[in-house]
Amino acid sequence: MSVACCVPLVECVSCLACIRWVWKKFLYTAGRESENWGLATATEFEPIPRLCRYILSVYEDDLTNPIWAPPGGYGMNPQWVLLKKDYVDTQGKVSPYMIYLDHDNADIVVAIRGLNLGKESDFLLLLDNKLGQTTYDGGYVHNGLLKAAQYVLQEECGILRELVERNPDYTLTFAGHSLGAGVVTLLTMLVVKNREKLGHIERKRIRCFAIAPARCISLNLAVRYADVINSVVLQDDFLPRTTVALEDVFKSLFCFPCLLCIMCLKDTCTLEEKMLQDPRRLYAPGRLYHIIVRKPFRCKRISPLVKTAVPVDGRFEHIVLSCNATSDHAIIWILQESERAFDSLLEKERIMGIPPAQRMERQASLVKEHMEEHRAAIERAVALDVPHAYSPSYGTFHEMEKGENSSAAQEAKGYA
Repeated sequence: MSVACCVPLVECVSCLACIRWVWKKFLYTAGRESENWGLATATEFEPIPRLCRYILSVYEDDLTNPIWAPPGGYGMNPQWVLLKKDYVDTQGKVSPYMIYLDHDNADIVVAIRGLNLGKESDFLLLLDNKLGQTTYDGGYVHNGLLKAAQYVLQEECGILRELVERNPDYTLTFAGHSLGAGVVTLLTMLVVKNREKLGHIERKRIRCFAIAPARCISLNLAVRYADVINSVVLQDDFLPRTTVALEDVFKSLFCFPCLLCIMCLKDTCTLEEKMLQDPRRLYAPGRLYHIIVRKPFRCKRISPLVKTAVPVDGRFEHIVLSCNATSDHAIIWILQESERAFDSLLEKERIMGIPPAQRMERQASLVKEHMEEHRAAIERAVALDVPHAYSPSYGTFHEMEKGENSSAAQEAKGYA
């Protein structure tokens, strides 16, 4: 009799616990993950809307007669597209991509489109990974994405080397969305470790923008490459937060909300220390840019905020229970919101009336601030005992770069 009386009490406690958990999950839509991050500047955020347009252009069959162009067009000169490959050309080994010589911005751009739901090869590429299956440069990486990156580098190494040597003042930028974001992340790491194959290009000339990326590299690599790799996440996007095997995600599309709830519960009950100590756990790569466009319990969108940091812990660890979790992953919405955010940043600078000379000084100091933040992130990773994390010799990045050059021959086998 006494046991039967306790059943309603246990049920009430369980219901209250579930309600509290769901309430805390919904609060993440306020940008809780990035609430302590710094604000991005217009200068550092400027390439993102432009590169989103370049990625979208890869979906076109003929850029001279575009069909899917966003408002304002792609902002490209079709004659500067040096190479464009589709699924037939790549034999399904990687999503379609292009090489664009952007003379207006002194940039050599490799843009890779995102997942095509109608292509089996894209699914096979994304699902080609098991926990702890593949290592590279002292950390764990996504196996299928690494293979795709190796294919692109092997195919286009010659033309990229020629472009880099012919345009010594141009940057080399890799940009991709979703599946393509994971490929360009691994491609950037391959290029950094094999710079002699591209005419000994300086590390500072290489950069990567992974738009809505899948979690594809371990934490030590995500922090170490934060000086060249940047990830862009729109508000509640589910993919950079998805920690379970992607195979389970796509097998469960018939009940996707149920899967999200299960992942939420699993991540909520996993201790942060345990996450950090798992060397096989994959993360969104590099420096993170979080575009915040909504606040909880508001119908209208707010003026966009862009937060940025190189976090070690609290790196998009929890799925957000939001009706926008999937729509925030769409490249067209990321383009729209990133343009709104960039316009907002420009307007704030205009209102502040910053003189041109002071603006140039600010740009120079921003580079230094990012280097210091990167250094602090590596030191924090070491302090938290993140597996395979290490500090550069003598506390500088110069020695780390020398170490990379000396080990390039050993890493070349990862490229082959």
